[in-house]
Amino acid sequence: MASVTIEPSRGTAPGTQATPSPEALKRTALEEAISPTSPSVTFPASEPLELDCGKSIGPFTVAYETAGTLNATKTNAILLCHALTMDQYFFRTNPVTGKPGWWIDMIGPGKPIDTNRFFVICANILGGCMGSTGPVSINPATQLHYGLDFPVITIRDMVRAQVRLIDHLGIDRLFAVLGGSMGGMQVLEWAAHFGDRVHCAVPIATAAWHSAQNIAFHEVGRQAVMADPEWAQGRYQAEGRVPRRGLAVARMAAHITYLSEAALHAKFGRNLQDRDSRTFSFSADFQVESYLRHQGSTFVDRFDANSYLYITRAMDYFDLAGEFDGVLANAFRGTKTRFCVVSFTSDWLYPTHESRKIVQALNAVAANVSFVEVESDKGHDAFLLEEPVFFRTISGFINSAASRHGIAPARSAA
Repeated sequence: MASVTIEPSRGTAPGTQATPSPEALKRTALEEAISPTSPSVTFPASEPLELDCGKSIGPFTVAYETAGTLNATKTNAILLCHALTMDQYFFRTNPVTGKPGWWIDMIGPGKPIDTNRFFVICANILGGCMGSTGPVSINPATQLHYGLDFPVITIRDMVRAQVRLIDHLGIDRLFAVLGGSMGGMQVLEWAAHFGDRVHCAVPIATAAWHSAQNIAFHEVGRQAVMADPEWAQGRYQAEGRVPRRGLAVARMAAHITYLSEAALHAKFGRNLQDRDSRTFSFSADFQVESYLRHQGSTFVDRFDANSYLYITRAMDYFDLAGEFDGVLANAFRGTKTRFCVVSFTSDWLYPTHESRKIVQALNAVAANVSFVEVESDKGHDAFLLEEPVFFRTISGFINSAASRHGIAPARSAA
């Protein structure tokens, strides 16, 4: 039987302004990876998870967070799948950064996904570094951090781990599975392989396979990490080192892809950073340079370098059509799941034509699908930001499907 561990939160309370030092953050990040403050479930070695690479892992832990209340019939559960650098803390204050949950604008009482009506679950992915088993976890065979001994995983492996969690929670069928970016890939895997357990699927700003361009961006990031001498061939945890420079550069390169040219220009233009003229040096003369350096340095304090390697590789391997003889429509043949596919006009990481391929495949098998392209100049990250049309789309689709599914409306605040 799986065992559940629930520890009291050690995170910063909402509204707290105290900012821990980088050293404290690093310790807290490692603490969170080994012993999460969120609920977690550990599946024993006798119940290993079989992986696409041909290996298995066990015991393994899945850390997760919830918001809302599961109804008596267990029909109002929504699984939220997070993106590459996110985690289970979609709603509660993140215990490492002290920042509000990453989708607090979308999910909560009276919000587009109303926690007065729905029970929302978000699991830290397999391979992550916020409590679910990953490279930073302790390998029970050696009592050392896994490091590169951790097996290479896929998006489908992540979903298999989520299925085990949902089974453990006693939920036979999810009302909805939704997520953006890599989270959208997980949504598609759920719909393709566990469609009988999903009433609604909402893949957002995603694609059915990772493009050559996106694989190339990831490879640049991985090479930056591995070129850092402090990476120590993946053994940096055991040697008390941190590949800060390499991971920061990887984050800087990736972060550019999350934004649009219009967003960068509107926010920074060619404005200088805290100076009136150029320094004729390689300091951060421009505001955009300073911004990227900040993004890189803060990322290192909350994320594990080896996890970054493993998760980006999992995304590169993602090819849903390839799992079904090269025909994407075959992934959804016979599906009864209702779909809402969402893209953003300025997203050049997962552009709208990638979403249209998903919609066309669904149409080919006469699936119930809605498609919305949201006008936005915010780039790929638009799904994490306040976009009224996007919010109305999610709210309208979820509430309509819930009414048809027999989920009672939220009680009036009065």
